Amino acid sequence: MQELAGRPWMKADVGGRYQLPRPEPKPLYSLLTESAKAHPQNRCIHYQGRDFSYAQVDEISSRFAAALASLGLKKGDRVAIFLPNVPQLVFAYFGILKAGGVVVMCNPIYKERELEFQLKDSGAEIVIASRTVAKGMDLYKSLEGCRNRLLLKHVISTHLGDYLPPVKRRLAVLAGIKDVPRENTLDFVKLVDSNAPSTDYARTDPVNDVAVLQYTGGTTGVSKGAMLTHYNLVSNAVYASALFPVTERDISLCVLPLFHIYGLTVTMNSTLSAGAAMVLLPSFHVDEVMKTIQGQKVTIFSGAPAMYIAINSRPDAKKFNLHSVRACLSGGSALPPAVRRKFIELTGGNLVEGYGLSETSPITHCNPVSEGVVKDGSIGPPFTETDAKIVDVANRDKVLGPGEVGELAVKGPQVMKGYWNQKSETDSVLKDGWFLTGDIAKMDQDGYFYIVDRKKDMINVGGLKVYPREVEDVLFENPDVKEAGVIGVPDSFSGEVVKAFVVLKDPAKKVSEKDVISYCETKLAKYKVPKTVEFVQELPKTLIGKVLRRKLRELKPGQS
Repeated sequence: MQELAGRPWMKADVGGRYQLPRPEPKPLYSLLTESAKAHPQNRCIHYQGRDFSYAQVDEISSRFAAALASLGLKKGDRVAIFLPNVPQLVFAYFGILKAGGVVVMCNPIYKERELEFQLKDSGAEIVIASRTVAKGMDLYKSLEGCRNRLLLKHVISTHLGDYLPPVKRRLAVLAGIKDVPRENTLDFVKLVDSNAPSTDYARTDPVNDVAVLQYTGGTTGVSKGAMLTHYNLVSNAVYASALFPVTERDISLCVLPLFHIYGLTVTMNSTLSAGAAMVLLPSFHVDEVMKTIQGQKVTIFSGAPAMYIAINSRPDAKKFNLHSVRACLSGGSALPPAVRRKFIELTGGNLVEGYGLSETSPITHCNPVSEGVVKDGSIGPPFTETDAKIVDVANRDKVLGPGEVGELAVKGPQVMKGYWNQKSETDSVLKDGWFLTGDIAKMDQDGYFYIVDRKKDMINVGGLKVYPREVEDVLFENPDVKEAGVIGVPDSFSGEVVKAFVVLKDPAKKVSEKDVISYCETKLAKYKVPKTVEFVQELPKTLIGKVLRRKLRELKPGQS
């Protein structure tokens, strides 16, 4: 257990998180196999009207593991998954791990250049991809464009409707969702059906062996592969499951993309470790999400602020019964306090903010869900078995005290082994087990942490620091503002000034730039107030809803 000195969060031990037993080192696939042994008939996956039990998911993934072995997969070989949230992704993920492979999760909407970089950098020799064409979108096209430039041994293709119920499969055909044959590919379902389940899983050193190469989003630079070990991911999933807590009776909505570390750990791995059910949705559509929560009686929902904003913004939100939801986690970007309060009012459940990164599997901090004080604007105290400190930006050896602003550093069982083939990058962020996050933060007297902003997003106004999040939180409190993003723009006098991009709740309402600036003037120091405001239809975001400030900087005036 952590020592109390210098760690004020230990005093409260919110929810008993610092008393939890340390998970034993074990292979990542054991999250599934152990739950399948304990709860074989429990529902594991619900997908578009079809249920899969734990026993079924365990068997299908074991069949896929045997298929990979028959194709020559060796321990440590990288296998890429290029799929949205469908059952095949879950089957492939655990099949790869059982066979001893390393999973490389690829964003299913990546364009050719982005996908090629990730596959080349990881050295993946097998890719599982969709061959479906739907509404003019060909998810296979990116892979097809770069395949001849890659050293791939096999491409395994699947139709996104392969595991739909028969009725929905027929409806999909009528809706123009096509199963398009692809040359020189192996069929996923045929591989599964033609192989007996593997019973001899790869021997794994959970502490040292890499389970997943998780690529950072590349929103602030070149994407890098974080080497996450089996124990990195097991420990974070087990502790996340205990945090809510998740039980075998819970139903978790999995609409966060599973290629992203947030979705992977919080909505899949932690759910399966508890023997609970997960409801898969391939993408976020607010109507479908609200109907699914109501219809499936979802109890746990992890999402990004943009998702909660979308639900809150529905004028007919109260016609849906969302009161089955008891615990929600928000991550990926800052959760405005006003958004949290409105969502709790709407559902009656609890919504708290947490924090993590690809390099930390991901959770390092989280507000208490069931017991303890939740502080608006805070990411909460450190996670179980996690240490944290604020260090001086100019001198990382200098540890700062409560209330002082600096760079957040974390240490714990979830911290990556390093970046794949990037020793210098690894050495720049890892020192004596401490990971330097690149985020500017502060800690209060109780040991709760607050993200002030990304170090690279800080705005320098005449030598004074402005953190975009602080300005964005004020903008979210404006009753006319639906979403906001803030950046610094060059200024001949101050060096930089603040610019805000605003999405209005009612585009037809006449809200002027002066109105927004005047509102901010009542709540912010003069140098923090936006000098210009641009109204846009939408903000550029990642798939999990994080505003891409880099893209905001690239926007030309009037472009959205």
